[in-house]
Amino acid sequence: MRAAVLFETGGQTLTVRDDVTVDDPGPGQVRIRIRATGVCHSDLSAMTGVLPQPAPFVPGHEGAGEIVAVGEGVTQVAVGDHVVVCWNPPCGDCADCRRGEGNLCINIFFGMTFQPHFKLDGSDVYGFAGSGTFAEEMVVPWQCAVKIPDDVPFEVAALIGCGVTTGVGAVLNTAQVRPGSTVAVIGAGGVGIAVIQGARIAGAAEIVAIDPVRSKHEAALRFGATRAVTPEEADAAKTDATGKAGFDYVFEVVGRSELVQQAYGLTRRGGTVTVVGAGRNDDMVNFNMFQLFFDNKRILGSYYGGADPRQEYGRLIALWRAGRLDLEGMITARLKLDDINQALDLLRSGAAIRTIIEV
Repeated sequence: MRAAVLFETGGQTLTVRDDVTVDDPGPGQVRIRIRATGVCHSDLSAMTGVLPQPAPFVPGHEGAGEIVAVGEGVTQVAVGDHVVVCWNPPCGDCADCRRGEGNLCINIFFGMTFQPHFKLDGSDVYGFAGSGTFAEEMVVPWQCAVKIPDDVPFEVAALIGCGVTTGVGAVLNTAQVRPGSTVAVIGAGGVGIAVIQGARIAGAAEIVAIDPVRSKHEAALRFGATRAVTPEEADAAKTDATGKAGFDYVFEVVGRSELVQQAYGLTRRGGTVTVVGAGRNDDMVNFNMFQLFFDNKRILGSYYGGADPRQEYGRLIALWRAGRLDLEGMITARLKLDDINQALDLLRSGAAIRTIIEV
């Protein structure tokens, strides 16, 4: 089958090979025929080494498709089911899952991340985050295959697998934005646009998008931002929108320490900073003890939308059906697997909110 492979961490381009093989599903596993996959900045981060990932590997973690084979003991899903790929599947039985925080469960995630399912030239090839949706087929634990209605388009379902769940969930589950509040979003890429839509759904009165790429401002406004500014204009926007007090909620959706510091400065006393972006483990943020005490601000991390993704997928599909969550509008480019490097270039340039690869 065809798959896009990164042979060495730090590489800038992917090689599309047509002689990659995938394992048969073992007990508790399923094989999925990928129909569509989103191209997410986390894929670039894994390629560059910002996110740890064994190489060689097939990138991609935001996909949808149909089950073509099931392993022994799998009864929860069946051949022919349409599914979203959940790259961080809850086990359903640990303390995190029982609390309703399935996004924090790592019992399955770590095992599948370090278990290669692809082979090329007789050698093992991993899948990014245990997935590898830049391939025609993949094998994952059955918990990764979340069944969806057959009438949900694959390209829409793929977005739900990561970026939309992460962004909308950060607003509704982690920060719990209140109606009438003021919100700022640092980073207006794919996940940032999902945060903006989440803030609109939550009823925020002011939603300010902050991004250095002016071409993203129009998209941010289209999806619900009330204004869009560059980082240099952010303080003035804070003054205009909040009377110098600061925003009730600020979301950092890039994953850089200096932007977390900026988010903290834009937030009012008693407000909430939510860190959505995934950054390097050696990129440190510094706060002094007096400001942490005196400012009374909450600093929250938001991992995969802050809730059980299996439940969250259903809620997002319901919002999409009701016309309150625009997923089709987030797809600004549709390409084939052979054009994967063009998709990566679009992502690097900020020219596309989300590129969908049809596999």
